[in-house]
Amino acid sequence: MAYQVLARKYRPLRFADVAGQDHVTRTLINALEQQRIAHGYIFSGHRGIGKTTIARILASALNCRNAIGSAERPTAEPCLKCDSCIEIRQGNAVDVIEIDAATNRGIDEIRELRDAARYRPARDRYKIYILDEAHQITDAAFNALLKTLEEPPDHIVFMMATTEPENIPQTIRSRCQHFSFHAVRHDDILAELRGIAQQEDVAADDAALALLAEAGDGSMRDALSIMDQAIASAPVVDGKAQLVATQIRDLMGSVPNTVFEEILEAVSANRSAVVIQTAARLLDAGNSPTQISRQFVRYLRNCVVAKIANLTEENNQSDLLQISQDERRRATRSSQLFTEEELTRFLQVMLRTFDDLGFRQEPRFHLELGLLKLVHLQRLLPVEDLLSQLPAPTGASSRPAAAAPPVRPATPPPARPSGGQPGSSTSATSAAPAKPAFSPFEADRSRKTEMSSRPTLNNVIPIDQTAGNLALAPEPVLPAAAPLPEVAAPVALVEPVVEAPSTPSPIAVPKPVAPSIAVFAEPVATPIAEPVMAPPPAPVMAPPATPVEVVVPAPAPVATAVATPTPTAAQAAGGYDIAALQNAIVNELSASKGHSSAADQMDESTFIIEGNELRVQTTLSAGMLKLLINAEAEKIIKASLRLQGAGDLKLVLLAGSAANAAAKKDRPAAAGSVKATAMEHPIVQQAQKLFNAEIRTVIDLREK
Repeated sequence: MAYQVLARKYRPLRFADVAGQDHVTRTLINALEQQRIAHGYIFSGHRGIGKTTIARILASALNCRNAIGSAERPTAEPCLKCDSCIEIRQGNAVDVIEIDAATNRGIDEIRELRDAARYRPARDRYKIYILDEAHQITDAAFNALLKTLEEPPDHIVFMMATTEPENIPQTIRSRCQHFSFHAVRHDDILAELRGIAQQEDVAADDAALALLAEAGDGSMRDALSIMDQAIASAPVVDGKAQLVATQIRDLMGSVPNTVFEEILEAVSANRSAVVIQTAARLLDAGNSPTQISRQFVRYLRNCVVAKIANLTEENNQSDLLQISQDERRRATRSSQLFTEEELTRFLQVMLRTFDDLGFRQEPRFHLELGLLKLVHLQRLLPVEDLLSQLPAPTGASSRPAAAAPPVRPATPPPARPSGGQPGSSTSATSAAPAKPAFSPFEADRSRKTEMSSRPTLNNVIPIDQTAGNLALAPEPVLPAAAPLPEVAAPVALVEPVVEAPSTPSPIAVPKPVAPSIAVFAEPVATPIAEPVMAPPPAPVMAPPATPVEVVVPAPAPVATAVATPTPTAAQAAGGYDIAALQNAIVNELSASKGHSSAADQMDESTFIIEGNELRVQTTLSAGMLKLLINAEAEKIIKASLRLQGAGDLKLVLLAGSAANAAAKKDRPAAAGSVKATAMEHPIVQQAQKLFNAEIRTVIDLREK
């Protein structure tokens, strides 16, 4: 008799012999016992797991000549002794027709099948059609079979085996009983292989059988085929074939998992050289990059599962890992070197590498690059770790929300005498100074002066040391104007109060000549951030106090405040100077190539600090805002905030409308820029002086 391969020689003949499909066999046995026979069955699942085998066993049970419960057939299992069971086992039964649907898939073959189904069986109880690879039947052929499946004769049973049930039309599936087969578990395949090895008189150790079961990948037929090949190539000792793991691994061209364990240990130690050397050793031995990456993906999957299941070397039992005990211990050891997130990232990188190998040239380079990525992933820090190391922002939780920044006046507020007591609420009157005769652009430029140019206590003389004359900053003496009558001046109401300095440093300044006006001895302590002169009211009665005469020039010069300047609202907003932040952002954007429009928009926007957020109200629509203030511009803005010590502020850009746009402000020219060079030219300065001119745009013709 010719040799028969193991997969056919040990094909199950009873339901009880089928491994790993208890949910299917139990249902079919109950249906046979209760005589609840359907006219159509669909068996779907992985390759080599018993679909066609169970269809043949069911056909033998349906056409068995012995009744269930008889002495020859006590259960629903086929007796395997009658003529019908023997013929079905040998494959020459008249009433059991097995059709290869991959070959006979057209409408003509199905029409012949439909016409033949009208006739009753020649001898047995049922005429049974087994359609293997049924998913390859065409849609037209399925439509031709539809009516027969909907109203079949009582002697017809259809059985369809397929690996792709989704390709069978829903109209066919709804008329049949669908059984989904499971992949055979590793332990079931191992037990089956151990029994076959004993029957075949083959000496095989557990490591070799476990390797064969793992190579089967849930398919009993694949495992038996590999075992048949291994027995043929195994050395024979005392008349017995000797199966060892090394010989089987060489036969399959696989890599031992100890190599992958070494690679992960080198990754954990951040040793890139060892990883590359190990990969080179595998490739030089003749292993293909695709095979190496496929096995490494499987090993990483086992490590991830071992990590999730919290396995240890002592307690490594889990149904999630269908591998041998030694491989479970190895996967557990590797999983303890990394966190679950790291192992998941490793698996994702190797899966992408495995996909790239099929479509790229130089697969060796891509494999080595994928392995190096595992080492580089070790050097990455989670974002939460970086955030936890940052210092907590001071006062971030208790910082009050800042209101909109006030607009500074064109000239500093008038100085207040130091004779009043802190906390005094007495109102003061002063004469309205004449409007200065200079360009309105100068007022705009004065708003951008730095903090260092503001009045300090080092260059003024206290009022109590001036013999009644107001301390003035050095200014050129101007022609005196006509004296003004002593009348009540508009009242400027001031509320914030600060204490005067204890020991200011006086500096002698020239005393200008100007008409005298009457002021009160107890003025309010501090000027408001945005003084507004009220319209001339009716004269008010002065409180009983000794007036003090002060001399001022006709064109009201800038008076230097004596008391310490009170922080403005922009400075008090969480300790940040909003104007300085805005200027820094505008300057950084202007200095960056391609962001001049973003700089103009930031210059025209309103900056507000609310809690730990820097809210920028722009004049752009939402679409234009994303286009103009792109990711690169935001990066520049955030870098500028960090340089100004405001890195803890969260940048929030708000869309607006062009109607809310304020007048465009003149930014000071950056040092070394073309505009700064032009402003330093004598002719330009003379034109500014003669015509009160202002430089808006400078075009460098040398670059054209």
